[in-house]
Parts: sequence; C-alpha cells; structure tokens
Amino acid sequence: MSEQHVIQAEGVEFRYRPDRPVLRGVNMKAQAGRLVCVLGPNGSGKTTLLRCLLGQLRPSAGTILLDGKEIERHSPRDLARLMAYVPQTPRSAFAFTVGELVLMGRLAHTGLLGLAGAADLAVARQAMIMTQTLPFASRMLEELSGGEAQCAMIARGLAQQPSVMLLDEPTSALDIRNQLMIHRMMQRLAHDWGMAVVCISHDVNLAARFADQLVLMRDGRVLAAGQPLEVLREDILQQTYDVQVELIRAAQGPPVVRAT
Repeated sequence: MSEQHVIQAEGVEFRYRPDRPVLRGVNMKAQAGRLVCVLGPNGSGKTTLLRCLLGQLRPSAGTILLDGKEIERHSPRDLARLMAYVPQTPRSAFAFTVGELVLMGRLAHTGLLGLAGAADLAVARQAMIMTQTLPFASRMLEELSGGEAQCAMIARGLAQQPSVMLLDEPTSALDIRNQLMIHRMMQRLAHDWGMAVVCISHDVNLAARFADQLVLMRDGRVLAAGQPLEVLREDILQQTYDVQVELIRAAQGPPVVRAT
C-alpha cells in the first residue's frame, strides 16, 4: 500500500454536552505501515477520538482527514472500503460461523445484495490464514475462546482490504498469551500489510513494545506523541496517569513501566 494512506485528526474538539468538552484540540496522525497506540486513563477521550476517526461522531471543531480528504466527503461505502473497525468485545447479533462472519467483510465491495464470488472467497480465506482462524472457519463465534473470537473479528476487518484498521482495546479481556498474539498481529498488519493501524490500549508496556508511535491522552488532550523511547518519561507518565512510576531500563527496546 502507498505511504499516502493516512488518517489524522487536526485540532479536533468534541462535546456530548455543551458544558462538557471531551476532546480539546486533539492532533494525531497514523500513516501506512505504522502501528499507533493511544493510551490514557479512563475518561481521557480515547474511545471518543476513535469514534470521530471512524466518522461515527462529528467533531464540534477541527477536522478528520482520510487520505487528505475530509471524512464527511467520503461516501459510507468508500469508508467501509478504506477503514475497518474491531470492537472491544467480539460479538454478532446473529448466529454466524467464523467463515460467514469473515466473508461479511466483503460487503463493502459486493454490497448487501451482492453475491460473493471466487475472488471474495479467496480474500476471506487469506484473511483467515493470516489470523490463524481458518481451522475453525465452520465453528460459531460464541463457541470460540476470547482470543480466537478477537482474531475472527480482525479477519473480518482484513477481508475488507482496508487502508486503515482501528481497534478499541482488543486485548482487554484476554490472557497474556493472547495479548501478545494480538499485538504481534497488529504489528504485522502495519509492517507487512502496509496498513495504518490505530489501537486504543490500557497496557503501556505492551503498547511500547510493539507500537511505532504512542499517543498519551488525559482529559481530552494529547500530552505527548512520538516513538516509545521519546514518550516513556517519568514526568509524562505521571502527568498522564497521576501515579508515581519507575522506568526499568531494558537491554533492548523501551523501558518497562512500573507503578510505585
């Protein structure tokens, strides 16, 4: 994919109520081939920002740009082709097998009344191979473990063949093994598949280990953004989370953050 594929927020503000700003002049950018993790305490505006990036919420000020074009100027179908969304909790309103669920990602290309052709089936199969979900393609989503179900949702997003993948706390209910698996997968989506990947996260250490860029938020503002080694400073982390932290230097990569 081209480096031009990018999603960015420029001076974004949002209010659910006139007297309660949730986002305050947020600037951030995710480009092709990069994994960006957005971190911050509960109530810092992370999920609201994600919903603005998806076009689900319209900012009261500022602009969301997708490939240099205001997101409101993209048609819903174009947005479905350009962006995929993975929710925090894998679920489906109907009983679908994993294979059927993943094939639904092709609706952005075939339309609701379109029939999946051989090319669509091939894309869905490749998405399941990529996410290691092909062995249980015939199983129902509710039969899967948390990690397997989350991989199935990522496979559905991959079947859309998007330029941008947005994930809302995809590892929040998973054990350590599955957390590592999902983070490695997100990194591969960015580095090997050339997507712009944005992930909302609460795990500073995992995000720092796998992300190309960290965005730290508090009270609707971006306090710091940059590479993990630039952002992981005691003063910034303490300002973000309002706790004392200790940075444990590692032989390689970013330091490990420990609350004290």
